[in-house]
Amino acid sequence: MCIIKNFLKEILLIVIVFSVFGFINHPAEVVKVENFALYDYAGTKHSLSENTDSKAIVIIFIATRCPVSNAYNSRMEKLFNDYKDTGIAFYGINSNKSEDVLEIKEHAEEKNLTFSILKDSNNVVADMFEASHTPEAYVLNGNLDILYHGRIDNSQRESDITSNDLRKALDEILAGKSVSNPLTKAFGCSIKRI
Repeated sequence: MCIIKNFLKEILLIVIVFSVFGFINHPAEVVKVENFALYDYAGTKHSLSENTDSKAIVIIFIATRCPVSNAYNSRMEKLFNDYKDTGIAFYGINSNKSEDVLEIKEHAEEKNLTFSILKDSNNVVADMFEASHTPEAYVLNGNLDILYHGRIDNSQRESDITSNDLRKALDEILAGKSVSNPLTKAFGCSIKRI
């Protein structure tokens, strides 16, 4: 009887250990976003569903007046240019209530931003993504699963960058690998919602 009790205790302990620590070997739950369509500042409609054949879809919430977002203008443009011919789609989204389409257009022209910048007038897309900062990046696959969410890199000051998180995620995706660090902490100005 004592042997059976000890055996059952050992089995129970094994079950508890696997229950508690079993999550280590399981991937995080995949978060999927819904398709959406927004207009860019030129009046052209863009939809996520038009990118289902893309290797990845980059979405960065940006602003015209945020000094942190503006510090990233040249880096965002460089990312777009470096990856636009690799099968990666790239969109900026402006969800700030006080920044209208004309201001977005003038800002893009002044800062030489050539990627599509979409206006999220009622914060619907920002709310769907639960985005809260500018800049804040998301990378999706063609099935609209979020593969990466967070910062572009680890410092507003280019001279202090030690981790190019978004670039690393894109390189891993292009190499056919899983994103090794799918969640980082975005920082910047808050999105000014309606």
